[in-house]
Amino acid sequence: MTMILRMRPVLALMLLLSAISGCGVATRSILSSPRQLVATPADRGLAYEELHFPSRDGVMLYGWYLPGRAKMPLILYCQGNAGNISQHLDKLIALHELGFPVFIFDYRGFGASSGRAEHEEDLLADALGALDLLNTRGWTPERMIYYGQSLGAAVALNLAVGRPAAGVVLECSFTSLRELAWHKTPWTYALFGWWSLDSSFDNLGRIGHLQSPLLMLHGDSDHIAPLSMAERIYARAPQPKTLVVIPGADHSDCGSVDAPLYGRSWTDFVSSLSIPLRKLAGENDAP
Repeated sequence: MTMILRMRPVLALMLLLSAISGCGVATRSILSSPRQLVATPADRGLAYEELHFPSRDGVMLYGWYLPGRAKMPLILYCQGNAGNISQHLDKLIALHELGFPVFIFDYRGFGASSGRAEHEEDLLADALGALDLLNTRGWTPERMIYYGQSLGAAVALNLAVGRPAAGVVLECSFTSLRELAWHKTPWTYALFGWWSLDSSFDNLGRIGHLQSPLLMLHGDSDHIAPLSMAERIYARAPQPKTLVVIPGADHSDCGSVDAPLYGRSWTDFVSSLSIPLRKLAGENDAP
């Protein structure tokens, strides 16, 4: 199950450590994931390929490639926080059933990837490493859709600003880490968070630089990142853009609460894109 940044009860202690270690300790402390993979696509009857590859700065990472139908764009899947790729099988199945080839990977310190994530720049370096890997296998950004859920939406947006893709899909995104902290723990943030959290994951400040078509998906019952955050991001986003609000959906169940609407949103978005879907050799089962 994908989860957003969790403001834990020990946040006050982490913030206190900031006085010793400098700003950003709280940012580093909330980037976490279980190491154990609880399942693989094979457990759900899906063909997949395990890939080990370096981040842009050399940290070794782990990911899965799931083949899709020929002439479909590849989904570069940037996951949320506090989970690993094995907890995204339901979403992988949903995207696979729509025909997409998908590459999902664990950030450093997540799942089977080595290292430790401490800053937003670490996650961007990991996404760039995934992009480098896919480029060597015949995939270029103009034939990809960058997809990010929750924290991953910030990673996908950051990646897209510097390296535009055919399209960008942001699901359950938040305006910024600072605003998210204020929304979840206002008193703690008022006392400590304003100086202990750095200015990373600023989706609201970054969205105006997006050069790719945008689809935003958000539940109207999201108790982590309220719909109003998505609406503010959407208002600042350049055209072309689409916002789909899924009635009754919370922070991590947009794809299951209304599966037909969710799937239709993806297919309508892809049909609106101009993608050079030239067929490569063997593209039915590999990029």
